[in-house]
Amino acid sequence: MTECRIDATLIEACQNGDRTAFHTLFEAYKDRVYSIAYHFCGNPDIASDITQQAFLKIFISIKSFRLESELGTWIYRIVANACTDEHRSRRRLVPLGDGLDMRNLKERSSAESGYYRRQISSAVSQAIATLTPKLRMPILLKYVEDLSYEEIASVLGCSKGTVASRLNRGHKALASKLAHLKGSLDSEIEDVS
Repeated sequence: MTECRIDATLIEACQNGDRTAFHTLFEAYKDRVYSIAYHFCGNPDIASDITQQAFLKIFISIKSFRLESELGTWIYRIVANACTDEHRSRRRLVPLGDGLDMRNLKERSSAESGYYRRQISSAVSQAIATLTPKLRMPILLKYVEDLSYEEIASVLGCSKGTVASRLNRGHKALASKLAHLKGSLDSEIEDVS
């Protein structure tokens, strides 16, 4: 994870109610917060609501933030909790749409290849959307936000072992849900090589 450049002075200013300082913090993290929310729920309107809720919570709680941990980790924890709260309130899973891309596939120019990649990406997104929030959030934090196991553990308030277990269970669930794509993905990778 590339940590945003927020120094202790700015955090102290936020803690003292400086709205300009908080705006700077908001600008530094708004895209990442929205990204997590969007990839979790798949709906831009709901993601905007989660982002607003998260920043409201950050604004209210910044005074309790101690400089003992990374600000980014603290913010991710608030976003993860806001996503979980939103999920609980809706009690349904929302498809992710085409928000995730297949980063490991090289670009190809043929229209057919693009079509297959979009289909695979859509299937992966839909499979992720069916995971329980406990499995979905670690997958998103790992593969969308590129957080380490330590960072994910800190965000979710669990051990690295629990993160590894949830990622493993998530991978197995996704492998099972996406087994029908195995031939398509293998031929896609061979064609790109």
